[in-house]
Amino acid sequence: MSETPLHELSIAEAGHKLRDGSLTSIALTEDALARIARIDPAINAFITVTADRALADAQAADAAFARGEDKGPLQGVPYALKDIYDTAGIRTTCHSKLRVNHVPAHDSAVEEKLHAQGGVLLGKLATHEFALGGPSFDLPFPPARNPWNTEHATGGSSSGSGAAVAAGLVRMAMGTDTGGSIRGPAALCGTIGIKPTFGRVSRRGVFPLAYSLDHVGPLAWSVEDAAITLNAIAGFDARDHGSAQVPVPDFCATLDHGVKGLRIGIPRHFFEKAAGVSPEVLRAIDAAAQTLAQLGAIVEDVRLPDYELFAACGRVIMFTEAFAIHQKDFQERPLDFALSTYSRMVMGAFVTGPDLVQAHRLRRELTHAMTNMLQRYNALLTACTIAPAPLIKASRDRVSDSPTQSMPFNVTGHPALSIPTGFSSDGLPLSMQIAGRHFDEATILRIASAFEAQSGLNKKRPAMAT
Repeated sequence: MSETPLHELSIAEAGHKLRDGSLTSIALTEDALARIARIDPAINAFITVTADRALADAQAADAAFARGEDKGPLQGVPYALKDIYDTAGIRTTCHSKLRVNHVPAHDSAVEEKLHAQGGVLLGKLATHEFALGGPSFDLPFPPARNPWNTEHATGGSSSGSGAAVAAGLVRMAMGTDTGGSIRGPAALCGTIGIKPTFGRVSRRGVFPLAYSLDHVGPLAWSVEDAAITLNAIAGFDARDHGSAQVPVPDFCATLDHGVKGLRIGIPRHFFEKAAGVSPEVLRAIDAAAQTLAQLGAIVEDVRLPDYELFAACGRVIMFTEAFAIHQKDFQERPLDFALSTYSRMVMGAFVTGPDLVQAHRLRRELTHAMTNMLQRYNALLTACTIAPAPLIKASRDRVSDSPTQSMPFNVTGHPALSIPTGFSSDGLPLSMQIAGRHFDEATILRIASAFEAQSGLNKKRPAMAT
């Protein structure tokens, strides 16, 4: 029986080999760097490859293992960061001409934790400009492409993170999510992507898009890898004013507990008649719901406020906060933004004070409705994207380029993840979204783990990545 290729080893599997001495972090890292050199020119996932840093991290991890020092499951394991995470001494560009030469003096909170736990930084990943634009061609770096078909987009804005994980360049990459920017790329690239509860993971040192909507979290090849990563990065940070001082459980502890007796609600009215919804997406969600019911969950249709209310509320807040962050550059360097970024962000200039007040009032009402529903149900199951990945050419410079239905859980701050449900007739990933109660990431990971084990979809890779 042939040995598992190194890039196919999960975090846990790699960790076992690193600890029993049958694998070194140097070997794992050199294999990853070789794959990046071979595959990344076709998908543009990386903006900066930190080969020297990676090899130094790997050497340090191997030396720690040799001393009997174990810093945690990520020790010796390569990872990468969306290029809006600050990295001391390594440029953080936000995929923008405006910050193309910016080199931070300090690490982001997440990078501090990953480095302290012995992780191996491979580099910085493509995004949409300032986490808001689209797959633009008028920027210093090309847009990331979907490994399942490079003529198609990855979704955004954690575009390079989705592409890198799907292509097996890393088993985990960090993304950010303000309106769906972890879950969208995960859905369109066929990976796991989890947006934790607002405040669960520190955002310190991550360039903001919208202060009251921003979340950070991992994209990973398996539910277990996502849970392991969340264990490593979660926790209170007094230097992030949005950080929540709440206990952090072991997110891996209940992954194998199954779904028997759990109540799962489906707000089918969110997606079943949405403009552009794919029949293949609907069939895949129905099949997934049936699978969970067969595994013992109680699955029922539920009714929430209309999806359009969540979407409109989130966009008003997001564009207004984004414009406030970038107002100086809009006034002084407007032509240095990509057209798609400018077209979106400028909307915030036209939001009035009363508009914003009403959006925040509506936000409280929507959050109350969602929280009440989740008192009756352990989780909600809904669409993440309503169609497979669009062509990059078709989405170029459009204000809306992603078929994502993820904004509700940014508005309410509830945790939500994307998980693959199958493939379209032309071989592109399909997905669903599972959302849960505030600070109950463990339950949505548990449900996702049960479905993943039954579906086996994490065993399939894009042809270019095999």
